Amino acid sequence: MNASIRTLETVEYCYKLVDKSCFRTIRSHALRASLYAFGALAVLVTVFGNMLVIISIAHFKQLHTPTNYLVLSLAIADFLLGCLVMPYSLIRSIENCWYLGDLFCKLQASFDFMLCAASIFHLCFISVDRYIAVCDPLKYKIRINHHTILIMILISWILSAFVGFGMICLELNLIEIKDFYYKKIFCNGGCTLVMGKLCSVIYSIVSFYVPGFIMLCIYTKIYFVATKQARAINDITRQIQFVKEKKIMVSHTSERKAAKTLGIVMGVFLICWTPYFTCNFVDPFIEHSTPALTFDSFFWLGYLNSAFNPVIYTFFYSWFRKALKIILTFKIFTTDSSRINLF
Repeated sequence: MNASIRTLETVEYCYKLVDKSCFRTIRSHALRASLYAFGALAVLVTVFGNMLVIISIAHFKQLHTPTNYLVLSLAIADFLLGCLVMPYSLIRSIENCWYLGDLFCKLQASFDFMLCAASIFHLCFISVDRYIAVCDPLKYKIRINHHTILIMILISWILSAFVGFGMICLELNLIEIKDFYYKKIFCNGGCTLVMGKLCSVIYSIVSFYVPGFIMLCIYTKIYFVATKQARAINDITRQIQFVKEKKIMVSHTSERKAAKTLGIVMGVFLICWTPYFTCNFVDPFIEHSTPALTFDSFFWLGYLNSAFNPVIYTFFYSWFRKALKIILTFKIFTTDSSRINLF
């Protein structure tokens, strides 16, 4: 943490009797309680929101479709992020110290990078699925089947595993800056991960900019196609004299709903992840001078995307609201509850 932050807060060492120990930030009890409360709420929403998605799709047979299996895999990635990564990151971010050892630091960081990347890759493939459904509906069932979805899921997990474990465990992130890291950044009691210029550029492009660009192009195309379809339906209704006004109203409503949904999808994704990946991309080129507090804040903003995913991709659907009601009222334990009609 840089000197400007230390002047605002009282600091002490993580290990008082160990040389080159990291600084431990001492915050007021009220501030620490507020930070822990916010972090705990984010963890709970991420874990339980995605757990409900997993239970719904796994239990109800009506939801056993290729597309929903992709949503299920996304929910598993976000659920694991909430269980395996966010609680430890919360403590590290607030206390600014890591007492679990270097090996666990690498494991936790590997899962962190892997699961965040897996979540983004799944969102990208979901956009591809929706593009085909809207823009080429006649060939949708031919192109999107169980085999296609399985390939999408495997690519998401294998590529994200390479990004996470390959980069951290093999220390690919330190190839260019190993001497600089151990002389200027490393300290005992910390779990700080930095990247060289080349690694940062490749990681940011593969994990965010390419998927983000694909999603932006696809959802833009979906919006214009959906708008065109709505206008075509509107033109047809003008030729049908009966129920004319009703049909036009529905057409305009569908158009507004499509714009709103697509705006939420892209808006939340970009708001959550753009600050972190921009900061991560720039940091190596400014001698890693970005304050740790800034990095932590941006990373937690990215974590929130995993909490919002159940809302964006599932809570908007009536079938999930019905499944949620069945689960929360324990009707899920009744005989043949898996065959309940959700549509």
